[in-house]
Amino acid sequence: MKKQTLAILRWSQSDKSVIVAIFLSGLLGIVPLLAGAQEQSEVATATKTASTGGVVSSPLNPLQVAMMHWYGANLTTQFTAGTNPFGAAFDGANIWVADNGSNKVTKLRASDGSILGSFAVGAAPTGVAFDGANIWVANIHGNTVTKLRASDGTVLGTFAVGTQPVGLAFDGADIWVTNNTGNSVTKLRASDGHLLGTFAVGTGAAAAAFDGANIWVANNGSASVTKLRASDGHVLGTFAVGTEPSGVVFDGASIWIANFGSNNVTKLLASTGANQGTFAAGAGPNGIAFDGANIWVTDFNGARVTKLQASTGANLGTFSVGLEPTAAAFDGTNIWVTNFGGTTVSKL
Repeated sequence: MKKQTLAILRWSQSDKSVIVAIFLSGLLGIVPLLAGAQEQSEVATATKTASTGGVVSSPLNPLQVAMMHWYGANLTTQFTAGTNPFGAAFDGANIWVADNGSNKVTKLRASDGSILGSFAVGAAPTGVAFDGANIWVANIHGNTVTKLRASDGTVLGTFAVGTQPVGLAFDGADIWVTNNTGNSVTKLRASDGHLLGTFAVGTGAAAAAFDGANIWVANNGSASVTKLRASDGHVLGTFAVGTEPSGVVFDGASIWIANFGSNNVTKLLASTGANQGTFAAGAGPNGIAFDGANIWVTDFNGARVTKLQASTGANLGTFSVGLEPTAAAFDGTNIWVTNFGGTTVSKL
């Protein structure tokens, strides 16, 4: 297997030469990072003064001084995970990372990044999802998903799905799995892994998200997303987006799609699929997450993430992370990014 430009993994001819894309989403609200080089310089000056004299004596106003310690705590931090970190999910206390190159998942404590365990799963794990009690991992080279108990990592089962599973979504009762070369999604009952159905979607199913009633699937090979009714898998529509859609997330009203091939994101009204706008988002947008107010997009080819205001699509800044960032997840306070080009995850 060799790395390609983005959360796209291109396997060798012996592996049937497939291009895969992955998403990962998050929830809830985050405090915006400080903006502007001048503000950052002033904070740095105040920090230096405080560390040498014990008392801050600076031209900064009280609000700026009060933000000094907050700013230092919110700089990007790197934590070691496994080889080629790919997908990520938050379980309410911890971050789970699919280590694509080592056939494991790593569990890190969200508060400080400490490694709490590393657990074997299937071949080349990609997507990760949390169902409220358990972690589900898509194993692209095994055509399976692995279910682990979140509390201790015990494997509770391995279940066959379609061909080259990549992305996962939980709808409150069932797990949906995107089958990249199968051009389909598989629905499993979360309680016991029982197969509930397999449903055709577009070409190169890559990522999935749940909007409270329906499942949305990014079709990496056909520049579209498919909307399926979660109750029975009935297709409700297929909607054009950008080139090579790789990630998808729901913000409470709209569906956001990261288009790896066209370097932008598309916003669709979830109720109707109407296009609400297309917004530039770095180089090779892949993973995508929602923090309650903003959309975060991993720029695979730019080693950074882009922050967009969910209400308007306005660009609120770009932030450096590790090499080849793929997925993003939100833990209620911070954004976590998997850096496929190394062995780390970034916390912002």
